[in-house]
Order: sequence, then C-alpha cells, then structure tokens
Amino acid sequence: MTRFCWAVAAVAVGTAALAEDKKLEYPKTKKGDVVDTYHGQKVEDPYRWLEDDVRKSKEVADWVAEQNKVTEAYLATIPEREAIKKRITDLYDFEKFTAPSKIGGRYFYSRNSGLQNQYVLYVQETLDAEPRKLLDPNEWSKDGTVALSGFAVSDDGKYAAYGKSESGSDWQTWGVLDVTTGKPLSDELKWVKFSGAAWTPDGKGFFYSRFPEPTGEAKFQALNENQTLYYHRVGTPQADDVLVYRRPDHPRWTVGAEVSEDGRYLVISVGDGTTSRKVRVVYKDLFEPLAAPVDLIDNHDAKYDFLGNDGPVFYFRTEADAPKGKVIAVDTRKPAKADWKNLVPEAKEKLESAGLVGGLFVCSYLRDATTAVKMYTPDGAFVREVQFPGLGSAGGFGGKKTDTETFYTFTSFNRAGEIYRYDMITGTSKLFRQPKVKFSPDEYEVKQVFYTSKDGTRVPMFISHKKGLKLDGTNPTLLYGYGGFDISLTPSFSVSRLQWMEMGGVFAVANLRGGGEYGDEWHRAGTKGKKQNVFDDFIAAGEYLVKEKYTAPKKLAIQGGSNGGLLVGAVITQKPELFGAALPAVGVMDMLRFQKFTAGRFWTDDYGSSDNKDEFDALVKYSPYHNLKTGTNYPPTLVTTADTDDRVVPGHSFKFTAKIQECQAGPAPVLARIETKAGHGAGKPTAKVIEETADQWGFLVKNLGFKPTLPK
Repeated sequence: MTRFCWAVAAVAVGTAALAEDKKLEYPKTKKGDVVDTYHGQKVEDPYRWLEDDVRKSKEVADWVAEQNKVTEAYLATIPEREAIKKRITDLYDFEKFTAPSKIGGRYFYSRNSGLQNQYVLYVQETLDAEPRKLLDPNEWSKDGTVALSGFAVSDDGKYAAYGKSESGSDWQTWGVLDVTTGKPLSDELKWVKFSGAAWTPDGKGFFYSRFPEPTGEAKFQALNENQTLYYHRVGTPQADDVLVYRRPDHPRWTVGAEVSEDGRYLVISVGDGTTSRKVRVVYKDLFEPLAAPVDLIDNHDAKYDFLGNDGPVFYFRTEADAPKGKVIAVDTRKPAKADWKNLVPEAKEKLESAGLVGGLFVCSYLRDATTAVKMYTPDGAFVREVQFPGLGSAGGFGGKKTDTETFYTFTSFNRAGEIYRYDMITGTSKLFRQPKVKFSPDEYEVKQVFYTSKDGTRVPMFISHKKGLKLDGTNPTLLYGYGGFDISLTPSFSVSRLQWMEMGGVFAVANLRGGGEYGDEWHRAGTKGKKQNVFDDFIAAGEYLVKEKYTAPKKLAIQGGSNGGLLVGAVITQKPELFGAALPAVGVMDMLRFQKFTAGRFWTDDYGSSDNKDEFDALVKYSPYHNLKTGTNYPPTLVTTADTDDRVVPGHSFKFTAKIQECQAGPAPVLARIETKAGHGAGKPTAKVIEETADQWGFLVKNLGFKPTLPK
C-alpha cells in the first residue's frame, strides 16, 4: 500500500514530458472468441486464455515474460529509480520487533535485524534473559521466499507448531518444534490453508484444519472445498490424524477451532463459505472422550468471536443485534437466545476486537478510524481507558485470564511501531522497545479531515506530509483506499510511505464505505448492489484533494491492493481524467468469474455473484475488465501481480492488462509488473518489497513530472 500528492507548476512539466513520449509498443496479445451468456445477456471475454495457470501454460508464461520485458525496459529509463532504491534500502535497515507473547512462562517474539528477508523467531526465559533463536526462515531458502506463516505454542511452552508457506502461496505445511532444544520433530502436515493450531492442555497434540489434497493441476486455481478439522498427536504421521468435524453436506463451509483456556472445551467456528463474518458455533467437551459436538449457535446470522469462558458460560464478541459489536455471555446449559446476557453493550464506536486478559475484557474500539481501548470487569463494569501517545493504531493486548501484564504496539503514519508493556493491575504503560528509523517524526504531520461523498455521506480521510506544505495545487499526492470486507484502514507506519513523503509527496488514506470503520451498516453500505458507493467515496476523496489545493489531477496518483486493486481499476474506468497515475495491485478485475477460483467464493457476501441476475446487473456495470473502452485516454497505469497468488489468481491482472493496452488511446504507459515466486503479499521477502516499491515510486516520479527530494 502506498500514497502520493501533486500541484500546478508541475502540471505543465508532467504533461509536456508525457507528450514527448511515443506510445509504447506492447506485446501482441492473442484474442479469442469466448462469449458467455449471463441471464440472457452476451458478454465477450477475449482474453480468457490468460486465466490458465502461468506455471503450467507455456503460452501464458511467454506472455508474462514479454510483458515484464517491456516493463523492465521502461523502468530502466527512469534516472531517479536507483537513488530511490538506495534510499528505501537505507530506511528499511533498522531493527524491528513484534510484541512479545508470554506462553508457558516463556516470552516469544520476532525480530528482523534490518534487511533480513524474513523475521526470525526468538524465545526468552525471562524479559532480562539472553534471547535464543528458535526459528530462522531465512535459512529455509536462498532467496527468502519461504516464510513462517503460523505459530502456536503449547500451554506448557514445551512444543510449538509452525507453518511454512512457499512463494507467497496460501498453502501451508505445518511442523512441530521442541522449544527447549530448538530442534524440529518429524511431524509434517500438508494441505493446510486458512488455519491455525489449537493445542490441548496436555501438550500432546493440537487441532487444525486442512483441505483434501488437490488433484491434477488444481493446486493454485481450483476452489477450496471440504475443509475438515483434525486432531494431530505429536510424533505421529498425518495419516493417523483423527477426524474431529466436517460438513460434507455443505462442502463450501469452513471449519476452525480453538481450545478454551481451562482446556475443557473445543470451540468450533463454522463459516458459511461466503465470508468470515458469519459463523455457527459448535463445541465439544474434551473431558468426555465420547462426547459428540454440540450446536450452540446453529445459524449463520452473525460473527461470534470466542473470548473465553467461566466453566460452562462462554463469552463472545458479536454483532448479533448490535451492528457495532458487543460482548455477550452464553450459558451452554441454557443456550436459547432469550437467555443470552449482554455484558459490554453496543457503543457509538465500533467494537473492533476484544479479549479476556488479566481478568478483564480488553475491548478495542474504533473512534473515527483510530484506536481506543477500554477495559471492563467480567460482569461488564467499566474499569479504565488506555491512554495512548497520539492519533494512531494500537494492537496486541494478548494473554490469559491469569496474566498481570500484556504488551501492545502503537503506530501512526509518522510513528514507527513502538512496543509498550502494560500492567493490568495498575493500568500503566511503559515503553518497552522503540524502533530507530533514520528519520525525524517531528518533520511530518498527520491530520484527519472529513469530506462529502456523492450522496452526501460524510467520509473520513487521513492526510500526511512534511510540515510546511504549501496548498498551491502542485504537490504530488498518493491516495490509497480499500473499501471492503469490513476491513478498517487505521493509521500505521510504512517505510515506503515515509519515503514518499520524504521525497516531497503527500500521502492520503480514505476510509471508504465497505470497510469496517463505523460498524456493519458502514460495511454493508459498500457491498453488492451498493458497491458503487465505494467508488463514489474514492472519487470524492480525489476531488477533495484537488479542491483543497493539495494537488491537481495530473499530480494525483491512486493505489490499492486486492479489493483495493478492484477499486483502482473501477475508478479509472469511471473517471480516468481525475487521476495522473494508477497502481492497482493483485486486483479482482473480472467481477463475473472471481467466484470460480481458489478463495473467490468467500467474497460473494461482499460482491454478490454473476450467478444471480440482480447481482450480475450490478457487477457488470463496474467490473474493471469489462468496462474498459477502446479509444479512451487512461492514466499511466502500473499493474502489479505475482505468479503464485492463489488468493486473487493473477489471471485477473493479466486479462485487465491485455484489455487496457488494447483500449489505451493516448501515450500514457499501461504496464504490468509480474513478480515470480511471490503471492498475494504475505511473507514477501524484504528484497522483493524494496524492488517493487522502487519501481512503483520511479513510475510515479516519471509520470507525475515529479522532482523528488533524495539524499545525495
């Protein structure tokens, strides 16, 4: 994710520079004659062949190589690119830590010495003890493309289950580590995806979810169905794992589990296969070996996050009858909804998450997209609010009911992630670790503004830049957005965004509808037939930045990834003249076929599906691939994706790239940067992140006519 800002004097320079460029010669892309009929309407799909797996199809692989060749040649002509790369490398080179987790009397955390491709996992017997290296993913591959994708420690701290992911894939292989010796055991669990590990209190094994082994060439593209919950005993082969729960009658339902802190209950969350926000809850008494799973909440009406229990009384964070969230108690002996108790009632702010730590409910709220954390007793009495050092985001606060301490991070656009140790008894925070980034936070300012969208909705936006900025309409500006899946964009630190601001750019983040900033109603206002609200909100954010003279259209770049890539693709088809450049990353670009691949079916609750006529009518109106029009002047566009993206398969970006190159009327470049041995983003090595950022910033510098401030 990244952002920028621009202005008036530079507008003429940028336009003149583009006018001198000849229109690029793109690779010749074969067109097919595929035509689909949706509810009586014929829809052409001439680039369907680009959906084929790039790892299996020589034709697609050759097309990718040709696209990368053109893009690399273009980027090589940008004189500032190497200086940008050198500076961002220097900025990345600082010691980074995650907040410690205390399990079994030991402290576990991850550290990156600076430019390591992957974080290294460490353990300490006490906070004052010498750290001991436990897992170093940098030793798993020469290029850093094998990442640690999951980690769970047994209650006694003796064993740790850990997941590995290769080349950014969602597929994971899990193993087991002896924490005392640091040596891996023989355990190997394959075909795991969208799962953690939940240990039994005796430390002899854990529960996890897996899918059937894919057949043929389906590993990276086929729909993931029939997720099943198993129990694995340490030291035994996966073939001996015990089947715990499955729903063959509903192959698209998902299954996840956790064990209650007292070790008595296995709590199973069963998703409906279209979203992670609606679950049924099933539980099993682990003290009764022959006990069958019991349905506690037997419909997919809302999300229920299990927080803990007091014997047979279970605590949940839920949005059932509370669009902004609340904490409830459900007595398993009297499970009827009429007997549920509200402990922490719905507030005016969204309850983003909650936990049960140190005998208190730790409730994290969003107050206009910034964090507020409040604590309550188990019966719902307010205790205190945590005091933070400024406008930003806080996360962490993990632990058990008996813990007297916890840790959290605090970050903002101009503030790297500080780690605090929090005393649950006194309510005091103490700075535990502070990163030493090579910049001065006092040179930058962060503010929040509110602007009006097309239909009159009030939308918040964060704007960050160097102090002393002149509002003369000449600032290169990067506007970032997402707007979907109940995901909230809150202030956070990013080295790449810092560099953008250091170079002289403005960075803006718009909190669009479809996100989770104001609860379920805000989210639903940007889904299915209302998805256009998201695009209207983003367009209005750009218009605000121009109106308030932060920038001008030729100086305004936009960026988004995944659902945000869809956002960028949609708005440049609807309002191409508003933007000076676009960076859509791993985007969902074909809204008529997304549900046919890998995890796409999980998105239908947000998007709808072309299988439904009313939803098709909405989707076809904004689907980026289908709304590109021949003879249009599209802004300079750099599409980014990766060959191992099995979340949003790269065929989306391939088809969009081919179509926009066909349709582009003006000289502005429309290019694709297709990474190898990388996926949707998680686990990407530092080296690849630096390379990609340097290419994106170089592309913007050239196409926004931007003279960046760079160290000598």
